[in-house]
Amino acid sequence: MSDFGTVLLWVVYPYAMLGSFFIGTFVRMRKPGTVTAKSSELLEKKRLIWGSILFHVGILGVFGGHVIGIFVPESFTRSIGISDEFYHRVLAMGIGGFFGAMLLVGVLVLVYRRFSDPRVLATSSISDNIVILALAVTIILGMLSSFVVGPQTPGFDYRQNISIWGRTLFTLQPHWQAMAGSAVPLVYKLHIICGLAIFGFFPYTRLVHALYVPLQYITRRFVVYRRYN
Repeated sequence: MSDFGTVLLWVVYPYAMLGSFFIGTFVRMRKPGTVTAKSSELLEKKRLIWGSILFHVGILGVFGGHVIGIFVPESFTRSIGISDEFYHRVLAMGIGGFFGAMLLVGVLVLVYRRFSDPRVLATSSISDNIVILALAVTIILGMLSSFVVGPQTPGFDYRQNISIWGRTLFTLQPHWQAMAGSAVPLVYKLHIICGLAIFGFFPYTRLVHALYVPLQYITRRFVVYRRYN
């Protein structure tokens, strides 16, 4: 890939997706009536409970791991006594793998539920279907990256290229050279591209409910339900 193509993919595209995320979220939050999880619990509950719990707990752990992996440089972990081997084997592969497995099982359960239950599928929008499939693809690529491609690529350490590129994006001095050529395996790049796409379209889907805290529920009056005999 030429330098122009590399800059387009690892500078222009990330900023476009992040800009869409922040600006779109700000605009969407100004219209709180449009923010909803649009639950289909009444249509099917058993698979939803298991899939939703595994997905939400898993994604919290995985997201936290991604934040640490990108924004905490290896020089810092070494300075506090965490060896590279302990970091990769225990923190990344061990704890990260635990939450990653939860996330993968959860999203697969939700995908199966979405497309196997006629009533749930009938009430799902095109956006809902695209989002759940995009999440599944991104998560699968992430698991393949961490547990298949990474260990089979001698000398590759994402903290020496991907993390540097990610941190420099937020300092507005993107080190796009770290992502150029074959230094980063293709599966990692596909995982990042899909993840950025989800961030870019996040505000325009039901996913935005994850950022909305309905504080008015604290002070509103109780809703009384009475059984009809």
